[in-house]
Amino acid sequence: MSTIVFMHAHPDDEASQTSGSMTRLAAEGHRVVVVYATGGDHGTIPDGHEGDLAELRRTEAEASAAVTGAQRLVWLDYRDSGMTGWDTNAAELAFMRADVEEAAAQVAAVLDEEDAEVVVGYDWHGGYGHPDHVQVHRVTARAVELAARRPRYLEVTMNRDAMRRLFSAAVEAGQLPAEHAWDVDGPLDDGNPLGTPEADIHWAVDVMPWLDHKRRALAAHASQPDAAGMLQMPEQAFAAMMGTEHFREEGRPVGMVVGWPFA
Repeated sequence: MSTIVFMHAHPDDEASQTSGSMTRLAAEGHRVVVVYATGGDHGTIPDGHEGDLAELRRTEAEASAAVTGAQRLVWLDYRDSGMTGWDTNAAELAFMRADVEEAAAQVAAVLDEEDAEVVVGYDWHGGYGHPDHVQVHRVTARAVELAARRPRYLEVTMNRDAMRRLFSAAVEAGQLPAEHAWDVDGPLDDGNPLGTPEADIHWAVDVMPWLDHKRRALAAHASQPDAAGMLQMPEQAFAAMMGTEHFREEGRPVGMVVGWPFA
């Protein structure tokens, strides 16, 4: 059996992006480890909550791990940077300001401790340009280079073409007003469009058999509006949006394969 390490920027990112693959891996007997760059301490404080938000979000991450079967959670000592342009970008421990070598050394130490065979990070612009997500890409890529055993390196991403088709179909079917459709080709936080063109993606993983686990992992983070919003999607729309997880793997032949990259 293998050990696969997933690196995520904030608690709840694992639920929305890779929880289907994580659940399958754990069900097949593999060891799943999640490294969180931050505690998500600039997320939304739920009504009535009087305690520490980062502590709440750690508890939610543990509940998500109970759903996916992740055996170990590792927390780096960085703060959530917030979205682009927030005052929190300048905080001393903001992850976007972290020294890449220092942060990568911490992740490489986890890879070495676990003798990880595969590590999963983010695409070059973190899917949608969030500064912490972009930094996850930099840090994970460097950690692979520093690890004693060079693990396979995959990058989770979003399929821009599939998202465009999904929104177009919803508008044509009258399920979504055209003005509410997300322009996936428009600029996001870093000036780039969402995700990655299908032609540049290497793996499409069908996680429909684990879709209920994905929904339950998101429900563990329901204090956060993004997760709560995904849970409010109609069942068919949720399946269309969440039923496939996409990965890049530099060095593979061009073309997206529908299959299982962790075999």
